[in-house]
Amino acid sequence: MIPMTLGAVADLTGGRLHGCTVAEADALLVDGPVVTDSREAGPGSLYVARVGESADGHDFVPGAASAGAVAALTTREVDGLPCVVVDDEQAAFVALARHLVDSRPDLTVIGITGSSGKTSTKDLLGAVLATDGETVAPVGSYNSEVGVPLTVCRITPRTAHLVVEMGARGIGHVEYLTRIAPPRIGIVLNVGHAHVGEFGSVDAIAQAKGELPAALPADGVAVLNADDELVAAMADRTSARVVLVGEAEGAHVRATEVTVDETGRPSFTVVAPFGTARVDLGLVGRHHVGNALAVIAAAQAAGMTLEQIVPALAAARPASRWRMEVTRRDDGVVVVNDAYNANPDSMSAALRSVAGMATTGRRWAVLGAMLELGETSDELHAAVGREATDLGFDEILVVGASASPIATGAKDNGPREDVRVRVVDDAEAAEAVLADELAVPDVALFKSSRDAGLRWLGDRIIQREARS
Repeated sequence: MIPMTLGAVADLTGGRLHGCTVAEADALLVDGPVVTDSREAGPGSLYVARVGESADGHDFVPGAASAGAVAALTTREVDGLPCVVVDDEQAAFVALARHLVDSRPDLTVIGITGSSGKTSTKDLLGAVLATDGETVAPVGSYNSEVGVPLTVCRITPRTAHLVVEMGARGIGHVEYLTRIAPPRIGIVLNVGHAHVGEFGSVDAIAQAKGELPAALPADGVAVLNADDELVAAMADRTSARVVLVGEAEGAHVRATEVTVDETGRPSFTVVAPFGTARVDLGLVGRHHVGNALAVIAAAQAAGMTLEQIVPALAAARPASRWRMEVTRRDDGVVVVNDAYNANPDSMSAALRSVAGMATTGRRWAVLGAMLELGETSDELHAAVGREATDLGFDEILVVGASASPIATGAKDNGPREDVRVRVVDDAEAAEAVLADELAVPDVALFKSSRDAGLRWLGDRIIQREARS
């Protein structure tokens, strides 16, 4: 964090001091990480004691103090640390984050949104920009009203680039996040079915995602996916310069001659007004071509040259857990753990990626439920099953009753005689099947929404081999 005195924090947030005098607060420097988890506190930290659904952060102030925190932001008086007590903790947290951004007028802020691929793209962009200067990008999927200010509060006086992932569960959410960290460059990856149950329609999702380009300044840059009609149409919602990226002929930054090697890693030729080059990615999945194009356009807008960007892209590897993590066990079995989250678009991308990987063994699709799909949930799950059989998966193992329409779709699709489609009750039952039947040189994909827990199952399957 950019160092601030606790007195300055109190003045900025309109809070009152508890546990210290004004003179003491003016001498107390907050120069460590700002955290909402007391276990992540360190020397110089400011602990934000949020009240959640299952825990009250105020109860953990002593723990934050023990870990090195020097102060807390609270909504009531708590002993154990000097406190800034405010009426509205979220508003105070946002005010602090916005102040930090405003204190660095030379900071390049890049916002990323989309129904899928946000985390992979921000990791890729963060890796590329880090070769140009100090870069702060979100940890994991910190893309909410809490995650964004946490990310912003990690900037230092030396930070050149700030990458902000912006999620949305309703109209106005992205616009709210852009007020915390106003971007000069905005990336919209796609509009899909993620959270359609909450939004009500794909058009409503497009409206929400379009809040990012709408918030850009006139001297900003909107990086929009030319291959997604709903995203490309967002050009009408921004006064910023528009850069279309994709494989479509009208794209300004375009991928041609796309190939995928036997491990599933794509290569392509990028053709842009600022140059042409061959790009080799270290990430698994053809869908990363679109993500990489967005990164190229954004990094160029941030001041990098194509000659700098291409080798940085080639060197980048997955930075966040459970996103197309490919692990080859000692015995040769390949586990692809992409089960951090799932929606119909990311499910299709994962299935296609694994279908393109070379193997002489069986391909397993271990699939769980996709959440928040509303009335179309059964239909969208069934489509996943049909696609899995179309792509040639040999074993379709569906985990949990809520995901059972996947099996229905697979069976109704007239699968090959040698394909097996099964439904098991839970991850433990799936683990038992895999322990008995997964064999060399099979490839197994794990994909589901977070609450299905398949990411942990994928980890256990790898660990099981390590223990044997």
